[in-house]
Amino acid sequence: MIQRVCIVGAGTIGSLLAAHLSRVVDVSILTRRDDHARALVERGLRVTGRSELVAEIEASADPDALQPFDLGIIACKGTDVDATAARLEGRFPDATMMTIQNGLGAEEVVRRHGDWRLLSSITFMSGTRHSDTWVEYILDTATWIGPNDGTTLADAEEVAELIRRGGLKAEAFADLRPMQWSKLVFNATVNTVAALTGLPHDPHFAAEADNGDLGHLVHDLIREGQAVAAAAGVELDEDPWEMNVHATQRGHAHRPSMLEDVDARRPTEIESITGALVREAGRLGVPVPLHAALYRLIRAKEESWELGR
Repeated sequence: MIQRVCIVGAGTIGSLLAAHLSRVVDVSILTRRDDHARALVERGLRVTGRSELVAEIEASADPDALQPFDLGIIACKGTDVDATAARLEGRFPDATMMTIQNGLGAEEVVRRHGDWRLLSSITFMSGTRHSDTWVEYILDTATWIGPNDGTTLADAEEVAELIRRGGLKAEAFADLRPMQWSKLVFNATVNTVAALTGLPHDPHFAAEADNGDLGHLVHDLIREGQAVAAAAGVELDEDPWEMNVHATQRGHAHRPSMLEDVDARRPTEIESITGALVREAGRLGVPVPLHAALYRLIRAKEESWELGR
């Protein structure tokens, strides 16, 4: 039975999970910065929006200062998975580790650093991180969990039930790939288009009335992604185009994470999202010229920052 959980990375998703799970189990957070850990211990972790709570949290920037835990949730961005897993290397051998990144390949990165039992998960849950100790809970969609290396559906169901008891939405699946690929195609399209146009995810992404509307490009990108999934033998759980249309109708223009990264001139998750899709397309012999173009443009944009542009 899971009694202790460690959230590895206290960004928006990690903070939401930590605060809600603290209602039902002992929770600790492994931060990157000492001052972040001190603030969490001194002031607690506040959630506003769809939930209202202040959670008392154990936190440290030193993995050796943490008590052993049953479940570790690696909640950092895809760009930080390797460095984050390296901090855990040689530690907590009895724990199960769960990834919760966008894109593909996080589990393989974690596996290079330890023999932990692994679970996979993805989430559409979102919020806004206002400070080290305050996160606003905005989109209350489910986290989807599935077995990976050394785990079973029963393990995934136990974690899903734990998250639900904490007040969040979660579901367990025997095979997570249909959900992973649905979100991969969605994110590879929406994140890159938002990052390159500067637009939040708003009705522009679904507009197709005029020849110059952005929705035509979005739809074509999604069709490319669907072709890759089909060639990989994955039947998508949801239609990414319908996911896109539905999201633009919520009345709240969400700012995708890659757009926020570009605005802040920090590394994006392009490699684990669009890069992963383009590489898989190449392996399967599926042409994806639009995704390849966006992938190269985002990489070029990142390189331009090094030149001070």
